[in-house]
Amino acid sequence: MDVFSKEKRSKIMRAIKSKDTKEEVRLAKALWKRGYRYRKHDKTIFGTPDLSFKKYKIAVFVDGEFFHGKDWENVKKRLDSNKEYWINKIERNQERDVIVNNYLASKGWIVLRFWSKDVQKKLFTTVRKIEKEIAEIHKRIHYL
Repeated sequence: MDVFSKEKRSKIMRAIKSKDTKEEVRLAKALWKRGYRYRKHDKTIFGTPDLSFKKYKIAVFVDGEFFHGKDWENVKKRLDSNKEYWINKIERNQERDVIVNNYLASKGWIVLRFWSKDVQKKLFTTVRKIEKEIAEIHKRIHYL
């Protein structure tokens, strides 16, 4: 049973963003300030990564903990309302994430997935992980 009315729940759910979340924007701005250029939500790349570096074939996703099932086995047990809906939705999201990762990897892409809380709390570490991947690929491209 939901604690909110149907109208209130609908309003809450409409407010949840699927792109340009605070964490995505923070990460994008930090990378931009460090001189990296990227595309946001490029629909020509399978899975529509939050940020992409086509030159280096790097796709970056910033995943929300709830909607992508962080610590899913424990969270699943604590679901109260609309349990069947949320289990199906989140498990489908997880399946889609695996499909996207495998497809992009098969095409030579490096897929980097970060939890939004990690971007929020460890922005510098997240930026450094992306920079390291770019540097590795840059070396391979220019020193072969």
